[in-house]
Amino acid sequence: MIVINARIDADPATIAALKDAIAAMETASRAEDGCDDYTFSVELNNPSVIRITERWRDIAALTGHFATPHMAVFQKAMQAHPPKGVTATCYEATEVPFPAR
Repeated sequence: MIVINARIDADPATIAALKDAIAAMETASRAEDGCDDYTFSVELNNPSVIRITERWRDIAALTGHFATPHMAVFQKAMQAHPPKGVTATCYEATEVPFPAR
């Protein structure tokens, strides 16, 4: 499994301007073969930060995602409303049972 954790720093007006593009990106990405999760969220305690969590079956599925038309549309939206910064980290992971409490 491939896990992506990303952070977009942007002012709330930029986040509001990207809302439709984000919704379309989530919907289209979740429909892709190999996508197990694709979620944007705004931090409750910091409304200037968007978190993106992605889970992909494998690196081939993630690589294919980068070539999709909806990725190109989302990138254009980001160019039209540039954030202050974007960071992303990619992990290869194995799911493990949740520890007992």
